[in-house]
Amino acid sequence: MIELKLNSPLQFVKGVGPKKSQVLAEHGFNNVKDILFYFPRHYLDRSSVTPIGELKIDGSATIIGRVKAHGILYGKKRRYEVILEDDSGAINLVWFHGINYWSKLFKKNQLFAATGYVKSYMGLQIVHPDLERLEDETDRMIHAGRIIPVYPQTSDFNKVGLNSKSMRRITTIIFENLKETLTDHLPAEICKSHDFFDLHTAIAQIHYPNQRDNIEKSRRRLAFDELLNFQFLVFSNKDRKNKIVKKHIYNDNTDKLDKFIGRLPFQLTNGQNNVWKEIKFDLMSNRPMYRLLQGDVGCGKTVVAILASLFVASNNLQTAFMAPTEILAEQHYRNWCNSLSDLNISSALLTSSLKQNEKSVIAERCADGKIDVLFGTHALIYDYVSFNKLGLVIIDEQHRFGVKQRGKLYNKGDNPDLLVMTATPIPRTLALTLYGDLDISTIDTLPIGRKPIKTVWRSNDVKPKIYDFIIDDVKKDGQTYIVYPLIEKSDQLELENVEDAYKELSKGKLKNLKIGMVHGKVKNTERDKIINQFFNQELDVLLATTVIEVGMDNPNATIMVIEHAERFGLAQLHQLRGRIGRGSKQATLIAVAYAPLSEISQKRLEYFVSTTDGFKIAEADLELRGPGELYGLRQSGIPAFKAVRISQDLDLLENSRNLLEKLFNQDINLDSNYKDLYKYLNSNLEHGKVINAGA
Repeated sequence: MIELKLNSPLQFVKGVGPKKSQVLAEHGFNNVKDILFYFPRHYLDRSSVTPIGELKIDGSATIIGRVKAHGILYGKKRRYEVILEDDSGAINLVWFHGINYWSKLFKKNQLFAATGYVKSYMGLQIVHPDLERLEDETDRMIHAGRIIPVYPQTSDFNKVGLNSKSMRRITTIIFENLKETLTDHLPAEICKSHDFFDLHTAIAQIHYPNQRDNIEKSRRRLAFDELLNFQFLVFSNKDRKNKIVKKHIYNDNTDKLDKFIGRLPFQLTNGQNNVWKEIKFDLMSNRPMYRLLQGDVGCGKTVVAILASLFVASNNLQTAFMAPTEILAEQHYRNWCNSLSDLNISSALLTSSLKQNEKSVIAERCADGKIDVLFGTHALIYDYVSFNKLGLVIIDEQHRFGVKQRGKLYNKGDNPDLLVMTATPIPRTLALTLYGDLDISTIDTLPIGRKPIKTVWRSNDVKPKIYDFIIDDVKKDGQTYIVYPLIEKSDQLELENVEDAYKELSKGKLKNLKIGMVHGKVKNTERDKIINQFFNQELDVLLATTVIEVGMDNPNATIMVIEHAERFGLAQLHQLRGRIGRGSKQATLIAVAYAPLSEISQKRLEYFVSTTDGFKIAEADLELRGPGELYGLRQSGIPAFKAVRISQDLDLLENSRNLLEKLFNQDINLDSNYKDLYKYLNSNLEHGKVINAGA
């Protein structure tokens, strides 16, 4: 066996070869060092395997057994079942989704390890267990007496034989033949004070831990490195921004602002007034504004953004107002164009669905400075759009845009002021991590007169009663949204879909109501027509996918039904809930769940119905699911965290920030170890290696 170094190409590792190395390279794994940072998803501990005959109901367990029988079963709901048995007994493994996939996976007498939650339903069963295919009882990975890593899988990996077992062989060979150690750039005193492993030990133990406690100890060390690298980016951005002096200046001209506020059909809340003062202070500063405006759904963020646009226009500068969907962009323009026009402020709407000649006219007017506020979608970032003097960039639902899209719009001006908005409240801990380079404003009050939305969750067997409830509400001039997780029927996911539901309900239970349907495949012109019919109360019920999650502001909508609510995250459920209850009428949301419900799904639904406070929802969602894609991690231009568990790592978050404050404080004389750490973190940043601390 050849000696391996950290930069040795994977092709020359025994068991890899050219074909597998090519697939690995396509996923970012080029050398031995890269593969060391491919962390296990979970572990199998031979000592923790429970004989099937000794399983306890309502608890998690890992079992090992052979396939006795398997096949598709039909009943109230189609499912795939596998009978797994060992010497002590047998248990049913059940799948309700992906049946076609599972039906091709199993063969009689195959050996599997399964991990999951044990329930009792006509005998013991585990629904949707986590599986590991084992070779046989002599598999040394099982009988070596160690904790066994189970690696994440992709379809690309599986096609070339890079399953979890294959990855174990590769990592084992690497550790047995690696003649170098990973350099640790973290000062030894930091490791000692936090009881961290050194980097090489942490990597070795995350793959093949000597004892179970070492898994968490290794994860925390690697999580600290990830947070340190990520927040170095945040600190560097803030340090760079603080050195910029903007060229445009504002005079405190409030005449048009006062008229605008006086003509509003409502009073600004205390939260709106306080946030507007913060934004105005930023605009008047000689440094560009970089501010995140957050608030619960329906709190009135857009009014504050329009105030900022009006202030900018009063100083002969332009605003670009970008929204993630045409529905939302059109709504912003429709709601405010007349109010702005009454004050001699010109506005326009630019979206991809406009005809080419219309786009050209708008682009020409904008370039000539004849448009003060340009609303639009990502169409605003196209090269043919330019601004005469861009003073302010507003990005609504900013986590729905990629970092390149945001940057391209921002660069159409000369260091303009930036206001980014989100209706997904962000927990303070996460805000510090993701948006530490932005100042954060929060509207924490809702408009006067809003009634709390009554929220319940029900099992799908009561849907006939739900439809009766909708029919009764329509008689009282109410309107209803019914939200589905899929557009059309799927072979992989046995979920309700909007197209089949439309056919069924329009001829069945709701046949006497006026029903419309929108989803992502409906053409823009048809979609706009249907949405306008709903706004104008020409439709009683609108069936939709999550395309209505943002931008639908119909004050007459009083009911929302969410099908397969167990499939949605808390924050998304709350966003959908924000589409109703926007008027003076009492609104009701019914979350419909389908069995089997996992423990986490039931916990999520019970929390959802217990509060309408978006900030509490966000904290709970972070705890239950982690940051995920809700806050734009995948869109931010930065790889997702591998080791960090934000809700569990608050101390690491604070400690990493404290260390970075020390590194960025120029008044402190740093010793060589800390200077080397700064250089290392800066090198990672320059080479785009932000999260992967060892890369």
